[in-house]
Amino acid sequence: EESLQMWDLNKRLEAYLARVKFLEEENEVLRAEIQSTKSSPAGDSWRVKYEEELRALRDALDHAFREKCTAELARDNLYEEVQQVKSRCQKEQAAREEAKKQLSLSRKELEEERRAQIWLKERAVQLEKEVETLLEVHEEEKAGLDQEITSFSRSLESFRCAPMAFQPVEVEDYCKRLSEIWKGAVETYKTEVSQLEGSLCQAKENLRKAVEDNQQSQLQLQHLEKDLAGLKARKEMLEESLAQQWQEQRGEAEKFQLAMEALEQEQQSLRMQIARVLEDRQQLMHLKMSLSLEVATYRTLLEAESTRLQMPAG
Repeated sequence: EESLQMWDLNKRLEAYLARVKFLEEENEVLRAEIQSTKSSPAGDSWRVKYEEELRALRDALDHAFREKCTAELARDNLYEEVQQVKSRCQKEQAAREEAKKQLSLSRKELEEERRAQIWLKERAVQLEKEVETLLEVHEEEKAGLDQEITSFSRSLESFRCAPMAFQPVEVEDYCKRLSEIWKGAVETYKTEVSQLEGSLCQAKENLRKAVEDNQQSQLQLQHLEKDLAGLKARKEMLEESLAQQWQEQRGEAEKFQLAMEALEQEQQSLRMQIARVLEDRQQLMHLKMSLSLEVATYRTLLEAESTRLQMPAG
């Protein structure tokens, strides 16, 4: 039984030794292949090419990031410029509204001046009519007084016996009073006419100023409309350029995203390959260690068996 066990153990040892030898030879072959792959120019060129591609992609990514930052800065500048244009448009709109208000006020003042001028003209006509009426009444009264004086003088001539009874003081007083009333009416008319002429000149001056202000307001309004049209065109151009830059940046970002995804997939595949190679090497190492342990165990058993056989029978 011991001989059969030893024979079985020897067969198993031979099989394990053959397996160990085969695995060692395979390990040497794999090591040589790995070494040759590492030292071969094709492997180095592939690795160098891969590293160069990876470096180029990293440089492209950095360049894209810098371009993205530049585009963001340009976008922020364009946004600030658009905000400034909007604020200028709002200010010009407010100035335009203010100019419209001033124009409406000037028009109202002009209408009021025109109405005042019309009223002054009507008042002057009325005063002229009143003066003419007063002149006619004065002429009538003067004619009546002349008739009364002539009739009175005729009646005086008829009364020769009593010449001392006539006293022309009352008639002279009446004439003096009429002349004073006439002078006062004339002075009043002159004063009113001068006042009306002064107010008419003032109304004409105000009308001229209102017309000049209206013309200036219209010119300012035209300038503001031109500036507003230019600002609107510039705003549209800036918005178009901003939209175009956004589209270009989005396209470049999509391209770089695809390139990054491809690199990540390639990196993942390389990691999986490296993990498989490491796992194979780990399995080989475990197998080699288990075979070494079995060889050491069998060697110990053989040494113990040989020692036991070499011992004396007693």
